[in-house]
Amino acid sequence: MLINCAVYENGKKLADIPIERISEFASRPGCFVWVALHDATPDELAHLQSEFGLHALAIEDTHDGHQRPKVEEYADSIFVVMHLLEAGGEGVESLKQGELDVFVGAGHVVSIRNGSDHGFTDVRARCEREPELLRNGPGFVLYALMDAVVDRYFPLIEAFEAEIDVIERSIFTKGAARDSITRLYDLKRRLTQLKHAIAPLLEATSKLYGGRVPQICAGVQDYFRDVVDHLTRIDNSIDSIRETIGTAIHVNLSMVTIEDGEVTKRLAAWASIFAVCTAFAGIWGMNFQNMPELHWRYGYAAALAVMAGLCGYLFYRFRRAGWL
Repeated sequence: MLINCAVYENGKKLADIPIERISEFASRPGCFVWVALHDATPDELAHLQSEFGLHALAIEDTHDGHQRPKVEEYADSIFVVMHLLEAGGEGVESLKQGELDVFVGAGHVVSIRNGSDHGFTDVRARCEREPELLRNGPGFVLYALMDAVVDRYFPLIEAFEAEIDVIERSIFTKGAARDSITRLYDLKRRLTQLKHAIAPLLEATSKLYGGRVPQICAGVQDYFRDVVDHLTRIDNSIDSIRETIGTAIHVNLSMVTIEDGEVTKRLAAWASIFAVCTAFAGIWGMNFQNMPELHWRYGYAAALAVMAGLCGYLFYRFRRAGWL
């Protein structure tokens, strides 16, 4: 679905145009056309490929979807893939993953959003508010799109940090060990999903500043360095949270072991108490001919009193020792 198609010249917007008029402006000096689509159809991709000469391999990747984040250079154009992660219907407890494919050439920017409901109209508005920077052409638009995608990762990091704090506090709650381990592994899974979006993009974006960079990005290298800086901060935060999760898992498993040990001690204490009763009952229940206690009038009561006394004493000692 076509969202917008506009032509820009010397940093200013000329007009919104129908997609059929792209060829009138794409080759004009100082102009570039920015086309934004959502879940593009094969016919729309074929039309844009014909208009801008988009590389067949990049078009194939857009068709297939589910690509690894990357920056690929084809002659005088660039193809960029970024993952869009946003909180699902249940909040940050589930992540919805989409994809943004961007084709950038001397006279065009084609941004294709797939599987995500959060658009980039704010990015277009930002670019139009900064004509001095927009004079840098499609390279600045690519930076603005990448910067917007990366900025959307920061709230996820903050939510993950808040979640791990809550889980850490619950680890020491009695009986919460099993629930905590489930939540920790679920958090680790979602964090890995974010890591898979960040790490390849960090490596790929490093190609856009310093040394030999694509001509399209030559005037905005400092801005791409800022994107790399943000990605590095996010990547470091992810590593820190993953380390915290690992520590929390070990502590949680230790708490499970301690709780199991407490149960074992209680069972052992009660078993010892009943073992005394069993031992005395076994001795006095042998019914040998010459057992004086069998013919004593108060033998039964005395036996019960001895067993009760010993059991009470053992209960007292185990209670003092913290086993009961």
